[in-house]
This record gives sequence, C-alpha cells and structure tokens, in this order.
Amino acid sequence: MPHRYRVLIVVSVATFVASMDLFIVNIAFPSIERNFAGTSDATLSWVLSAYAIVTAALLIPAGRLADLLGRKRLFMGGLVTFVVASALCAAAPGAGWLIGARVVQAAGGAVLMPTSLALLLAEFSGRQRAIAVAIWSATGAVAAGAGPPIGGLLVQASWRWVFLVNLPIGLVTAIVAARILSESRDPQGKRFPDLAGAVMFVVASSALMLAIVQGQSWGWTSPRILALIAGSVALSAGFLYWSSHHPAPVLELGLFRARAFSAANISGTLFFAAFGAMLLSSVLFLTRAWHEDILTAGLQISPGPIAAAAFAVPGSLLSRRFGERNIAAIGSVLFAVSGLWWLRTVGLEPHYASEFLPGWLIGGTGVGLVIPTLASAAAAALPPSRFATGSAVYGMTRQFGLALGIAILIAVLGTPRGAQVLPAFRNGWEVTVGLAFASAVAALAIGRIRIAPVQKDVATELKQAV
Repeated sequence: MPHRYRVLIVVSVATFVASMDLFIVNIAFPSIERNFAGTSDATLSWVLSAYAIVTAALLIPAGRLADLLGRKRLFMGGLVTFVVASALCAAAPGAGWLIGARVVQAAGGAVLMPTSLALLLAEFSGRQRAIAVAIWSATGAVAAGAGPPIGGLLVQASWRWVFLVNLPIGLVTAIVAARILSESRDPQGKRFPDLAGAVMFVVASSALMLAIVQGQSWGWTSPRILALIAGSVALSAGFLYWSSHHPAPVLELGLFRARAFSAANISGTLFFAAFGAMLLSSVLFLTRAWHEDILTAGLQISPGPIAAAAFAVPGSLLSRRFGERNIAAIGSVLFAVSGLWWLRTVGLEPHYASEFLPGWLIGGTGVGLVIPTLASAAAAALPPSRFATGSAVYGMTRQFGLALGIAILIAVLGTPRGAQVLPAFRNGWEVTVGLAFASAVAALAIGRIRIAPVQKDVATELKQAV
C-alpha cells in the first residue's frame, strides 16, 4: 500500500474515535447518572458541555501550535492525551473526576482534528487531495451513525466501556502513527498561539453555562447567578478586546465584517444549540419516559445520524445550485418540523415507528442539509486566503452552540416526576423548535455569495488555520 494511503487511514481512524465521542457519551448519559446516584442532571451535563467548550477554545490554538512545534509531534501528543484521558474517564469514581477527565480528553481531541488534516494534506496533491479530504471528512458522518448503537451495546457491560473502547484503538493507532508519519512544520509559523484568549473563552463560556444550568435551582435573581452572568459578560468583553489586539487570536474579529460569514456563524450556533438539545433530550426521553433500555435507545436514535450522513453530500450539491442560504434555511426548518411532529404526536405510550421515528428522520435530513451548507457558506463568504481560518472559527462557534443547547435543555427540563415528565420534555422540544427556526432566519441573512476564483494552493490556506 502506498505510504500516503497509510497516512490517510491513520489520521482517519484518529478522527473517527474523536468524532464518535459526541454520540457515544450522550447514549451513556442515563447509565452514568444511575451509577453516580444523587448527582443531578445539571452536574452531569458538564460531562458533555465541558468537552464541547474546551474543544471550541483549543481548536485554533492547537493548529497553530502544531505549525510551530511540529504536526506529527502534536498529533502524537493529542492522541496519547486522548487515550490517557479516556482511561481516566473510565476509572472515574465520581462526577467531578469524570468532568475533569473529559476536559483533558477534549484537549487531546482538539489537537487531533487540525493536526490530522495538516498531515493528510502534506501527502496528497491535486485531485487526490480533494478525495482524501472527503474521506477524512466522511469519518465524522460514519462516527455519527455508528455512535448510538455502539454506545448502546457497550453500556450493556458498563458505561465505562464507552471510554475504554478508545484505549486499544488509540494505542494501536499511536504505534502505527509513530512509524509512518513524517514530521512537518510551517516555516512561517513563528507566532505563539493565543492560549490566554483560549482560557478567557473557556472561563466566560463556563460561567454562562453554569448560570443557565443552575438558574432554576439557585434562583435567577440570586447573587450567585447574577455574579456568574456579570463575570461572563466581563470576561467576554475582555476576550473580544484581547482578540482584537493579539497577533494570532483565537477569534479573528475582522472575519465578521463579512455579513455572510457572520450570519453563517450565528445560524450555526443556533442550529447546533438545537441539535445538542435534541440529541440529549431524545436519549433522556426514550430511557426515562418510555423506559427503553440503553441498547434499544441507541438503535432507535441511530436512524437520525444515518439520515444526516446520507443527505450531507446531496445537501452540498443542492447548495451549489440553489444557494447556501436557501438550503441551510430549509434544513433548519426541517429540523424544527421534527420537533413540531413530536409535540403533536408523541405521548407516554411508546409508539416508536409511528411517533418518534418520523420526526427523527425529518430532523436527521435537516442536519444533513445544514452541516455542509453552513460550513461552505462560512468559508466561501471570505477571500480565498482566509478560507481555512474561517472554517476553523466556524468549528469553534459550532462547538459553543452544542454546549449552549445542552445547558438550555437541562435548565428547561428540571427534575420532573410522574405526570410532569411529558410536559417537561415538551418544553424542551419547544425550545429546540424555536432555536431551529431562529437558525433558519439567520441563514437567510447570509445572502448571495460570490465565490472568488481560488488561486492559492488549498494546502497552504489550510495550514494558516490548522
């Protein structure tokens, strides 16, 4: 097998493991909750939110640090960190340990994504590069479809296997990677990345999420909630000021002068907030309201991600013909319709095929239309030289949206009992519908995008961001 294809396999496997974590841990959520009896949903939500927030903050700095210190070195470090953190997650004696281990795991995953792409691009050229990047990107879609059933199966033994499964795959990948990957750096990558900005982003985001999650139990006007909100606002202002003055910031504010780029990021934040809330609410509804076992719930959820994967390529093709804003708006509306379907049909008596499945398939179709379209819009709205940086910023706002949606859902659900269970989940679906419709409105603001001819080598562009 040619060397470049071995590199493609190695980086794709690493990306698959990191991408699957989103879906597989959602499925394990009810089992983790039962194991850590007495721990609230608000506390356990940080198992998901902390991963998303840290990933968002470190994606861009990790890529730039790899340019400076070496991509293979950072890839190996990220992979080993991810594996070790997975072991720590599996060994967690309590929720605090698990959340802390997830933060470390997110740091490893954030390093894996940009470095794996940079290593891949160095091995391919011309048309082969486009095919290789498509295969690398497709691993995320495959991970989405495989995550729920794999997670449901592993949880039958223990939720800890959701993390333990990363160990053999990660260790074998690390051994192979050490032998076949070649070191590379960016000769112009001399600026140290904005780690201080990343810390400010994490703290500001965490304060906001904590205020949302605990608002109901602590009281929305309590001193603690008001202090968290004030602290988040102050830190956010400081983060924006810092970003405007740092030579290599986490968030390049100048990119947002392009209306289409701003609209795509706003739409993406809202949509992935809806998606994060919908995914977790589906797991919790199936296991709490319909009392399905986790394996069954995982299998029942898997058609949604599979539909998303199936419609990703058609969505990209349709956006080229009819415009990114139109396809993204249609996808967001479809996702909202899935929530409306559940509000109209789903009750406490389980009727999966006639009530839950149609809404989930409609929502999955919407996800498939939105994901490639908004990513394309965010990149295409900028000059070719800023393509990769814009894509990285979009990835950051997407992760923030996921954390925001989880926090909002936990706040809305509360701790319902008995007859209040269905109304609580209906409240969650109403929030999801509202976020999805808001995403559609923001998508329409993207407008028509005029794509400039790409003259700069794609690998060079991507290296600037990753």
